[in-house]
This record gives sequence, C-alpha cells and structure tokens, in this order.
Amino acid sequence: MKSGLALISLAFLSLVPSGHPQQTADDACSVQILVPGLKGDTGEKGDKGAPGRPGRVGPTGEKGDVGDKGQKGTVGRHGKIGPIGAKGEKGDSGDIGPPGPSGEPGLPCECSQLRKAIGEMDNQVSQLTTELKFIKNAVAGVRETDSKIYLLVKEERTYVDAQLSCQGRGGTLAMPKDEATNGLLAAYLAQAGLARVFIGINDLDREGAFVYADRSSMQTFNKWRGGEPNNAYDEEDCVEMVASGGWNDVACHITMHFLCEFDKEHV
Repeated sequence: MKSGLALISLAFLSLVPSGHPQQTADDACSVQILVPGLKGDTGEKGDKGAPGRPGRVGPTGEKGDVGDKGQKGTVGRHGKIGPIGAKGEKGDSGDIGPPGPSGEPGLPCECSQLRKAIGEMDNQVSQLTTELKFIKNAVAGVRETDSKIYLLVKEERTYVDAQLSCQGRGGTLAMPKDEATNGLLAAYLAQAGLARVFIGINDLDREGAFVYADRSSMQTFNKWRGGEPNNAYDEEDCVEMVASGGWNDVACHITMHFLCEFDKEHV
C-alpha cells in the first residue's frame, strides 16, 4: 500500500460555561492535520532517460610510450620531372679505334692543270682582298682588324648620343681591348688630324669601376695617361682617347668626335 497522508479530523468543541445551552456541531471548529503515512512498496523501474549534456573536458593525459614502427608503405606516384641539370665536364678521350678499310682506287686524271688553275684563283682572291682593304681604308675611311671594323665619325656628340649614333649604324663605341687595337685607333685618329675622340669606356654605374660600352669588365689592359682617371670636379664618368693613344676620363656631357666599332660577322 502506497504511503500517504492520513487525514485525521479532530473536532474541538468549545467549552461553554454551565448554564448556557450547548452549541451545535456546525459551530464547532474543525482542524485537518497532514502527517506522513507508512512507506509504500518499491515501484517498477522506469524507462531509460535521455543522455545528459557532455561533461567538461578533462586534463591532458601523460604522453604514452612510442609505438612500434609500422610497416613500409607502398611506393608513391612519380613526382614531376625536375629541371635539366648543368652540363657536365667533358670526359676523357677514348682509345683510338682501328683504321677503317681502304677506299676504292680513284680514277686517273691529269691534275697538274687543275692545280695550276686553283693556284691562279688563289692569287686573284688575295689580290682582290688587298684591293678591297685599300678601298675601305682610302675611300670609306675605315680601319679593320681580323674581326672588327672601325669608323671615325666626325660629328660632335655627347657620350650618350655618340653611343646611340654607333648603335644606329649597327655597332657600338670603339672598345680597344689590347695594345694592337689601341695603336691602330691612335694612328687612325692622328692621320685624321684630330686631337681626341670618345671611346666606349665609362664608370656611369659605379664610380671608379670602369667598364666597356657593352658592359664587359676591363681586364688587365688599359692606356690611362699619367694621373688619370682623376674624376675632376666629381663629374668625369666617360673616356676619351687622345692622338698619342692615351686615355683620359672626361665629363659625359661635353661634345666631340667619336669612334664606332662593328663586328665583321654582322656587317
């Protein structure tokens, strides 16, 4: 039997003095008091409730021991082909191979006349080459070496304009890089009756670091005059050649005649 509260009704009747009539039951005060009842029988187990909210994250546990090394995985896909490496050094020459088989005998001929004709043609070519060089020097007014042609331009220009003029002709300002070339240009200048000309040397990029007009560095050869270069007034960044063949640094904004240089392969 389930526990409950027993209802006890107590009726208190007011005591009245004797001699007065007794009050009726309706006039009595009734009081109800709730008191615990007896413990009831254990009820049936209820249904499983819904999951509760997640609890707080606990502290980080201690680091465990390192596990055993796993098995080697399968080979992955091939990666992209890398760039071509630098060319290696030339290897040693191999052994000389055995001589090849002898060729078939040639046809008999009278070669004396052919050799004579070839000799005459060689002489004519040599003569024409000499005449052509004379025409270039005397008529066109140029000088040349085995690989270069030099032209003296009798127009007064600044260094930059002189370089642009030479480039417009397909060349650059003359760059004497050895004694023979420098002497050839000096004689060319003296024969023309000029005292000085611009040549293709400057230190426009970095003071004191002179380079040729094609930006190649100056090696061991130079023909600086005594006390030069001196960068007078902190503005001498270009170079002139005087009739004696010596070099002198000068201001780039002054104007003078200049020497152009051309590669024979490109003429």
